[in-house]
Amino acid sequence: MVALVRSCTLVGIDAVGVDVECVVQAGQLPSYSVVGLAAPSVKEGGVRIRSALRACSHDLPLKRVTINLAPADLRKAGCALDLPVALSTLIGDGLYDGAVLDQLIVLGELGLDGSLRPVPGVLAAAMLARERGARGVLVPDACADEALVVDGIEVYGARHLADAIAALAGDAELPAPSRASPSRRRRHAVGVDMAEVRGQQVARHAIEIAVAGGHNVLLAGPPGTGKTMLARRIATVLPAMTRGEALETTKVYSALGLADGLVAERPFRSPHHTISGAALLGGGSQPRAGEISLAHNGVLFLDELPEFSRAAIEGLRQPLEERAVTINRIHGALRLPASFLLVAAANPCPCGWLGSGVRECTCGPGSVDRYRARMSGPLLDRIDLQVHVEPVTLAELRSPNPTEPSSAMRERVSAARERQRARLAPWGLGCNAEMPSSVVRAVCKLDAASETELAQLVDHQRLITARGVDRLIKTARTVADLLGQDAIDPGALREAAAFRTELAA
Repeated sequence: MVALVRSCTLVGIDAVGVDVECVVQAGQLPSYSVVGLAAPSVKEGGVRIRSALRACSHDLPLKRVTINLAPADLRKAGCALDLPVALSTLIGDGLYDGAVLDQLIVLGELGLDGSLRPVPGVLAAAMLARERGARGVLVPDACADEALVVDGIEVYGARHLADAIAALAGDAELPAPSRASPSRRRRHAVGVDMAEVRGQQVARHAIEIAVAGGHNVLLAGPPGTGKTMLARRIATVLPAMTRGEALETTKVYSALGLADGLVAERPFRSPHHTISGAALLGGGSQPRAGEISLAHNGVLFLDELPEFSRAAIEGLRQPLEERAVTINRIHGALRLPASFLLVAAANPCPCGWLGSGVRECTCGPGSVDRYRARMSGPLLDRIDLQVHVEPVTLAELRSPNPTEPSSAMRERVSAARERQRARLAPWGLGCNAEMPSSVVRAVCKLDAASETELAQLVDHQRLITARGVDRLIKTARTVADLLGQDAIDPGALREAAAFRTELAA
């Protein structure tokens, strides 16, 4: 008798179906073997399974036990196959009927005492079950919240191997999840608001444009002017995520074991400048998502941009254009989502005081050039807004009058985003920054006066690249959206061009 239990394994952030087949045959010597390109973590599961079964008054059969993981040419890693292998072994030995597991995807890691531990990728497994038209999933109770956000399937959450065995025996129903957390807790600090930022009206306006259209922004200026403070409050200006965006983001976090229910707030990731290229972009011997994928549908903040390794920041070129990252390995390619708003901060020179008017710069011309050369032209060409953040005067800093709060900025941003969604709906796009050149030509038509203004701006600022012109027009379209205008006028183009300058000296 061949016992079959459906399960899955993670490839990147997606779940791929795995059929766990078990045959128990009489033989002179008992054996336990796993075939089907199983990683060591899967083969070692035999030790965990034996101990867990003994904790439930069972044992591995004293026969020849063969486990086949199909498809055989797909590498399976991790501990999520422990539970389906254990259950298929009991069914294959003829102890139980596996009908209760029909049309269910089963996964879970077993402890030596039979307890079920959380595993990554439960949301991806639930989405796979829905795509295949399966009945639902049986997963560890500790991570069942992830599966509950997927509509149209049944979700069962077991705490112990004995719960699943009782259901096989017909002594109990498959256990329902014990808790349901609707969303992930807020991660930015309570009370953080743009009202705390004094002065910096130009930088605040640039951030509003960036958030409204999904444009990348670079904040440059001396130390202590508020660059990091501004960046960390962008999360309070971002519009709420849609249901689809929340599911996409949660899928990434679930694959890394970081999810706790639905991730309902836009991510804000701020990696240290010592981060490696693989940790930032994704990769490794067993490829996994990096920081740019964890920032999907949110913000990636790179403080002290020139201090990051050249390989790491130059690797951002493709994701900034395609809003996804492709990781190539000898066994194949992996494509991960990476649609994020890049916010970078930099000093004008190594000492930080060049052109500040506060202190004298102590850097030589050569060191300044080398410092700025760490940010290549092609990378800066992909950053739509480059703002010089000036020092705040003492009068502004000590003023008792609060500045505009995040809620007011978020209201304007949300209204601009709604205009963009309505306009870009035929192409399935959500914001202006996502528009390819063909869509820019279709929806960003310029009248004669605007065409003349664009020609003058291009000639004056030497925007000789097609990318630079397209990004200027897309930023101008966002400026017009914030003003509630249906068309791009010369004023919107001039405002967009004012922010598209090289790092200020």
